[in-house]
Amino acid sequence: MDRFLEMRVFTAVVDAGSFVKAAQSLDLSKAAASRIVADLEARLGVRLLHRTTRRQSLTAEGEVFHARSKELLASVDEAEAEITERTGRAVGLLKVSAPVSFGMLHLAPLWPGFMLRHPEVELEVNLSDRMVDVVEEGIDVAVRIARLRNSTLVSRQLSSTRLVLCASKRYLRKHGTPRHPHDLAQHQVLAYSLLATGDTWEFTGPDGVVSVRVRPRLRTNSGDTCRAVALGHEGIILQPSFMVESDLESGALVEVLPQYKSLELGIYAVYPTRKHLSPKVRALIDYLAGSLAKKTWGALSPI
Repeated sequence: MDRFLEMRVFTAVVDAGSFVKAAQSLDLSKAAASRIVADLEARLGVRLLHRTTRRQSLTAEGEVFHARSKELLASVDEAEAEITERTGRAVGLLKVSAPVSFGMLHLAPLWPGFMLRHPEVELEVNLSDRMVDVVEEGIDVAVRIARLRNSTLVSRQLSSTRLVLCASKRYLRKHGTPRHPHDLAQHQVLAYSLLATGDTWEFTGPDGVVSVRVRPRLRTNSGDTCRAVALGHEGIILQPSFMVESDLESGALVEVLPQYKSLELGIYAVYPTRKHLSPKVRALIDYLAGSLAKKTWGALSPI
């Protein structure tokens, strides 16, 4: 049995938390992944995993083997990256993470062009609004929309977007148009639950910085849900301009309190290190930067 395959399968099982997820990530069957780990334990003569029908956990020996395997596999990956960097060819598996709505609306249309340019790259694109651990989860490039704090990760800004307060004309006719951010406390607000500031919405306007505590009629971890309910005339949303720009242009939604601006956020490509940056990672970052540089979400004009 290939010892590196054993290590990869074992670490994948531990990191994923299940044989099913690990097998899917490695393009193996669950039975094959289970057999490989069992053969590894038999060869070593120790149990590495405690298994029950509901959960699995590492034994003391498993913890040691997992840590050493991660180190060895990382060294192999780094060696391969250094060699491919020298050849200059974009080749191999490229794991990308991105937010759900942005990934569907603005990244999905870009993948065919990238695949056409780089036929030897195999893409694995995972969409999630949670803050993935790039290093721990083996992500090559993560697209993040945020105000980035100091980090050990490396980033390159691709574009920007701003949070826009908006609602349908029908909702505003029925409930009135807010004249000041404090009026939002009396309105039906549709809140994105993963917003960094929570239920406190911040604006900068003629009277300086204003914070208002909203009382959401709807709270959800899906920006698309907020948008859909706003289009259904049931509330006011604070969503990124990249998501609502077409609605503002068509008049389906209108900007509320345009004299009060909310947060402007950068859209970044984040990756673990500049050292031995592989051609496939460099190619993707350059491609995304070139494709998104012309976008003007951060400077969207009020409707």
